[in-house]
Amino acid sequence: MTDSDNAPLPIGIFDSGVGGLTVLKAVREALPHEDLIYLGDTARLPYGTKSPASIARYATQATAKLLEYNIKMLVVACNTASAVALTALQQQMAPVPVVGVVEPGAMAAVRARPAGAHLVLATEATVRLGAYSKAISARDAAARVREQPCELLVALAEEGWTNGDIADSIVRRYLDEAEDDAFKADSIILGCTHFPLLREAISTAVGDAVEVVDSAGTTAAVVREILSSNGELAEGHEPGSLRLLATDGATRFARVGGQFLGETLTAEDVHLVDL
Repeated sequence: MTDSDNAPLPIGIFDSGVGGLTVLKAVREALPHEDLIYLGDTARLPYGTKSPASIARYATQATAKLLEYNIKMLVVACNTASAVALTALQQQMAPVPVVGVVEPGAMAAVRARPAGAHLVLATEATVRLGAYSKAISARDAAARVREQPCELLVALAEEGWTNGDIADSIVRRYLDEAEDDAFKADSIILGCTHFPLLREAISTAVGDAVEVVDSAGTTAAVVREILSSNGELAEGHEPGSLRLLATDGATRFARVGGQFLGETLTAEDVHLVDL
């Protein structure tokens, strides 16, 4: 039940680009009556090539912009920003809750495969930060973690080449590089918000015995749980609204973002903002 004046307020979601739209889509499916505001900092992507100080500054600025819309929760739909700046953002936003994508994915993997071998497929930046290894080890000291950078999967997702021989071959190549006689994954964590688009190819390559953990879906579940416990779930029969913000490139954002959301977007659907 809703008992909070905050219930009608929107949820804010940000990423360095369009990848976080997979998180938005998952939140939308889990909470169809919520108003959502998404900000893609496309003028400064990718965050992974920047210093931690710059990433933290960018994340703080994106958060300040979303605060202008009086949001009731912030979702950091960026693995790099979650790894670098989550604690600072939680302090900045308090008492408004802040959820990142790393912790929910790590928690779901540990629950699914206790003391298991976890393979994290991510970008080079996320692998370099080691956030998933830290989060999993903190929950399960017996777990083994291997993190595999998969830069080409980002390009495949943005080009829409998520099915077919090319996607299958590249996915298989990365999995072969990550596994050996000493390491066979019990779970695979999709540690980049682009990678849920390739879930079918990844699941087919590893088979049913391996748990594939989608950080977008697990993050959406955490968002629902927090809002429910706070009495802040939106009620009603009408679908929630969606506002899309970007810092550059509305046309490209609409083209690529439409693939991530599974619907047609135009540049007019994307509002350019300055941070």
